[in-house]
Amino acid sequence: MTLWKDNVYFVLVEPKESGNIGSSARAIKNMGFRNLILVNPVTLTDEAYWMAWASKDILERAEVYKELDDALRDKALVVGTTRRRGSKRGAILDVKDGVKRVFEVAQNNKVAILFGREDKGLFNEEVEKCGCLITIPTSELQPSLNLAQAVLIVAYELMRLEEIKDFHMERQFYVDQQELNRLYERVFTVLKKIGYMPDNPYLEKRIMNNFRHLLGRTGLTFWELKLLHGICTHIEEKLKNSG
Repeated sequence: MTLWKDNVYFVLVEPKESGNIGSSARAIKNMGFRNLILVNPVTLTDEAYWMAWASKDILERAEVYKELDDALRDKALVVGTTRRRGSKRGAILDVKDGVKRVFEVAQNNKVAILFGREDKGLFNEEVEKCGCLITIPTSELQPSLNLAQAVLIVAYELMRLEEIKDFHMERQFYVDQQELNRLYERVFTVLKKIGYMPDNPYLEKRIMNNFRHLLGRTGLTFWELKLLHGICTHIEEKLKNSG
């Protein structure tokens, strides 16, 4: 097991079919990964274990959470998977490009890859937690992939990066989602103080979502976090002195 693979977490958000959970566990193990997270899943039945042939260990050690935020708390980068496109969904990368970022960050940091419900995918509020989204090109004749198929393709593309000898990456350590959320709260407070935020909850949310996509897309180093907090402190001190 290569060390970076231990930092990659495949997160199934509210999976509705027990068999899909088992098939996803098998897909993960097929490609040499072992971290499966289930958020508010259905109860596992015998079908899950049948579909997870020779991958029962993945199911038994899967982390289970009621809330997505709890599953993402210690992750430095959150990547979502989607079939739908749109400006409100932020940056969407082809799977081959998206996994490169996952591979880079996972060398030293925990990364979560989110897969949505079989029928509805990821909700908008879940997409907002993602630094970026990746999509798997499919035919217009049948654009929708089965959940386990999507997991397998992403895991395969990730595994393949190990074999590319001339693939260069920058090894960095990034802050987790807890630290990022504290920063977002502080940035929001500072922007309100300087009058940048409009008196409109919808526009406030749009602005902060843009910040989340900007900072969460590539991950934030500890030095960058300190820099941004320092800027916020400087602005707050200037406002205090001018008042």
